[in-house]
Amino acid sequence: MNRIMILVTVFLAILFAQETIAKIYKWTDEKGKVHFTDTPPNKKNAEELNEAELAKRIVSYKQVEVKFVPIDFGLNQQANMLVMYTTTRCPYCAKARKYFAKKNINYVEKNIDYSQGYDREFKRLGGKGVPLILFGKYQMSGFSTARFDKMYAKSGF
Repeated sequence: MNRIMILVTVFLAILFAQETIAKIYKWTDEKGKVHFTDTPPNKKNAEELNEAELAKRIVSYKQVEVKFVPIDFGLNQQANMLVMYTTTRCPYCAKARKYFAKKNINYVEKNIDYSQGYDREFKRLGGKGVPLILFGKYQMSGFSTARFDKMYAKSGF
């Protein structure tokens, strides 16, 4: 009897599977921004997209070749790049980011919260606190604009 119940359940699941396929709705908000959702909005201007329309969208994107260039920014302090090890909630890291953006200083950020590899690099460099900033032969723990400007000027970047 259990086998029959299992077979009936599987049959019904297959029979009604078509109804459970998510529908995609396209709609435009008051500001003109186009949205795609799986639930219809309360507005009447939503358009339900069918599978053929979705497939056309997918194949319409151009395939591009992506090239990855391996560069070791973290441990090579002589590299011509500023590297900053950070954490997510560090206020001094945020201050440094804001300052670098204001001064148009390019840098590579390595968040040790998200990467064990970055965390290992940070520890190998003797990092105790963040931000840890590397540029040229200089290494700076913490961040102050005056100290950074003085070291940055000496570095010749």
